[in-house]
Amino acid sequence: MDTDATRPRATPDPSDAHAVTTLERLLEVYPGDPAPNSLAKESATITPSHARIIAAAPFVVIATVGAGGLDQPPRGDAAGFVVVRDERTLVVPDRRGNHRLDTLRNVVADPRVGLLFLVPGLGEELRVRGTAVISTDPDELARHTVRGIAPASVLVVTVERIYFQCARAVKRSRLWDSSAQVDPKTLPTAGTMTREAGGFASDDEAAAYDAALDERQAATLY
Repeated sequence: MDTDATRPRATPDPSDAHAVTTLERLLEVYPGDPAPNSLAKESATITPSHARIIAAAPFVVIATVGAGGLDQPPRGDAAGFVVVRDERTLVVPDRRGNHRLDTLRNVVADPRVGLLFLVPGLGEELRVRGTAVISTDPDELARHTVRGIAPASVLVVTVERIYFQCARAVKRSRLWDSSAQVDPKTLPTAGTMTREAGGFASDDEAAAYDAALDERQAATLY
């Protein structure tokens, strides 16, 4: 069983005199109690307001942990693709992807999950802590059919804690500010990153991958 005693610990650099490696030192750096509202906003159940935000969210990040380490892939679809089944349960369809199965492998090994919901234009994010199980219930899969294609599975999440995250991070990052958008052409492409990681043998191979990427993704969304 995974316990605090068995989880891997980061090894601090012995030459770094400023590394924070104990809870006592951490509380010296951050003295005082948490803001009362930061604790009061936590709920053990999905409230009606939480459900409205989830229904409006087209994007969620799912964090899991397993033998291979931590993982935090994005999931995106039309707003409302994550379904609130009841006040303790969320259902997330697993759409077609790269078949690495990082998240699902982790859930099989360790059911703990964390979710972060984002709604374009909304400063607050919604955070969920809980456990998950992978389901292939035919009725559930049918409810998440898009373009005539059902997901291979769904993730059924049992909520333990749910609360909103304040808008400071979104405001500081100007995430929804159109004037802060970066031109994708100024950044490395998927082919370039794969080439640098050793996945392609030549720049020509990387360029060919990039040239076909948009069409391939459009054809394999579901």
